[in-house]
Amino acid sequence: MSVADDFSLTRAGSLTPLNTFRVAARAEWLAEVRDAAEVPRVLGRPELRDLPCFALGGGSNVLFVHDVPGLVLRLANRGVAIVEEGGETALVRVAAGENWDRFVRWSLEAGFEGLENLILIPGSVGAAPIQNIGAYGVEAREFIAGVEAWDGEAQASVRFDNVACEFGYRDSIFKHRPNRYIVTGVDFRLPRRRPLRLDYAGVLQELKAMGVRQPTAVDVARAVETLRRRKLPDPAQIGNAGSFFKNPVVSQTELAAFRERCPEMPAHAYGGDHFKLSAAWLIDACGLKGARAGAAGISDRHALVLVNHGGATGEELWALATRVRETVAERFGVMLEPEPVVI
Repeated sequence: MSVADDFSLTRAGSLTPLNTFRVAARAEWLAEVRDAAEVPRVLGRPELRDLPCFALGGGSNVLFVHDVPGLVLRLANRGVAIVEEGGETALVRVAAGENWDRFVRWSLEAGFEGLENLILIPGSVGAAPIQNIGAYGVEAREFIAGVEAWDGEAQASVRFDNVACEFGYRDSIFKHRPNRYIVTGVDFRLPRRRPLRLDYAGVLQELKAMGVRQPTAVDVARAVETLRRRKLPDPAQIGNAGSFFKNPVVSQTELAAFRERCPEMPAHAYGGDHFKLSAAWLIDACGLKGARAGAAGISDRHALVLVNHGGATGEELWALATRVRETVAERFGVMLEPEPVVI
């Protein structure tokens, strides 16, 4: 291991403690960088210069199927700062290595609204634009003003505005070019006041159960946190990466065809004339909720969550995920896509 003030570098570095699936894996080289300005210096080292590079955040959205050749670069930079106040909104700059849930809680304490539906999502802030994380009817792209990244091809720091990020459902330009861009920081335009999103997946019902009739953003955050803790297994208790499959997005015509065969199939409007099917419902309808293949399993609490009961390899987890995808495709004609990055 070599250590400098702002980064550490390890040969054959263990990735086991750095992924929430807790699968055993090693990186040919593992670098932890605490200052984003050091990224080009680390990548320029002679032993690393020609190697493929994979940027790792909190490890909550990745499945390592095998050991990783090349360099795994883990950004551990920190910092949250209001850089511009403008009436009812503020521009907030956040380092990529910051914990996402802590940032959401900071925003609420600072009097901002909008991120409350995204509370308790694991991972780092740098992963937010890559995945365009979302939950309970809200997506990160609604608040991202810009993204700073290191461009490995241009060998320069670059900045993307919201449009240039090419956001889609759990998608972005960064997800399509993971070997080119390393996200180092994110700017958020946060409002002081914003209409609350209460119409998604039981939020309003939970607020009523809490006895809240005129909710604030903090109340919504409490409701969403309660829902997530009830529905989703805790990665600290059992290895998982949250929702493993995306909800399929289909056209109105496709939805009508599905409902001819399955009138009870749930769907939510998404982007004009498109709809999101429930991947959890599709998996459950195939009888796979709670299924196991050795130590790899599907959670009995939520059909979207792939879990490691203890000792499962990345290869075993991916084999079970593949079985789920093929079963759903055979029955419904829909091929589910994984949310996490599969290495």
